[in-house]
Amino acid sequence: MISTRFAAHPALLVTLMACHASSRPAVPASSALPAWSAAEGLRALAADSMEGRGTGTPGGWRAARYIATELERFGVPPAGDSGYFQRVPLPHGSAANVVGLIRGRDAAARDSAVVIAAHYDHLGIGGPVSGDSIYNGADDDASGVVAVLQMARALAHDPPRRSVVVLLTTGEEVGLLGTRRYLDEPVVPLDHTVAELEVEMIGRPDSLAGGSGHAWLTGYERSTMGDMLKAAGSPIVPDPRPAEDFFRRSDNIAFARRGIPAHTLSSFNLHADYHTPDDEVERVDTVHLARVIAAATAAARALADGPAPRWKPGGRPGGED
Repeated sequence: MISTRFAAHPALLVTLMACHASSRPAVPASSALPAWSAAEGLRALAADSMEGRGTGTPGGWRAARYIATELERFGVPPAGDSGYFQRVPLPHGSAANVVGLIRGRDAAARDSAVVIAAHYDHLGIGGPVSGDSIYNGADDDASGVVAVLQMARALAHDPPRRSVVVLLTTGEEVGLLGTRRYLDEPVVPLDHTVAELEVEMIGRPDSLAGGSGHAWLTGYERSTMGDMLKAAGSPIVPDPRPAEDFFRRSDNIAFARRGIPAHTLSSFNLHADYHTPDDEVERVDTVHLARVIAAATAAARALADGPAPRWKPGGRPGGED
């Protein structure tokens, strides 16, 4: 999940801020139909042209532009410091998160928010394996980005009571850089952020979670979020591999250390393609992916419409991020 390779291309920031709009038609806010399938999103984000979406690289910037364009088409207003982009300083330049904000429908609740998030960066171009040097990251984490975009489309069409921050971060693979940047400059103050739901690696079924259409939640027992999902009949179950400590191995941990109930939804089955060039679109089960996206959307709506989740005794991790 954490790598050390990245390059900075700050000149691209200015270009992308000026031209993130695409020629593809806008999706009306009233539309109840998906504008693109999960498979189409995966093919775009995990294409060789994205060059593995390394943090601050040209491929990473192309991914950021694509994500911003999709949020615009889905009617999600921008919430970065430069349109949809929130600049993330690097030692030799800038990268960017992509951020949108769906305002809640309830005047009494819209000043609080739920964050739905996924990291769009991956490992970029690295050592070749069987002649392939592009680490496309279809499961890790193009699958999660596709999910968050589709969740945002549905929530923008029919806003919940609370506001929803749509956060696609860079730099997870190099130390949670994008999430740390967001926490320093949040769109909604952290003391008004009631929960964070991270989506990571949902492209393949996990038999230990129940197979196709099922996913698991890291730290399920730590807060009441797991109880809320269980009561709603969600196919999202407790993490079946607690010894792997996945709760601390994704961006959610940075939110959790700030006191916000934050968990990662996943169906990672410990497949051997993790962090290799073999993490390709062709290996993703799109039927499973679509079913988990539906479950994730229902979970996000429950968090934004229902009672705020709370840490259970001893559940909150110690320390500030």
